[in-house]
Amino acid sequence: MRYFVVMIDYGRRGREAIVDPEITRREVVSRIASGEYGNISFIHEIEDQAVEDVTEEILAEAALPELSASETDLASRFDHAHDLRKHETV
Repeated sequence: MRYFVVMIDYGRRGREAIVDPEITRREVVSRIASGEYGNISFIHEIEDQAVEDVTEEILAEAALPELSASETDLASRFDHAHDLRKHETV
């Protein structure tokens, strides 16, 4: 049997271990990328009697693509132009 343990840290409210043998690696990556899982302390992959820390690997898989400076600048210019249009006098 193979499953993942995702430990989420809620700060003062404590921690929660999410363990579900039916969740695949792909599903864990998907949940991290969507923001469903946040503040992750660690992710362990358990297979038979072996435990492996796969935190860095899975977080790297779930990372959102980096935007270049020109792409972020374009978005901010669009937002600024939109704000100016909203406040125009009619």
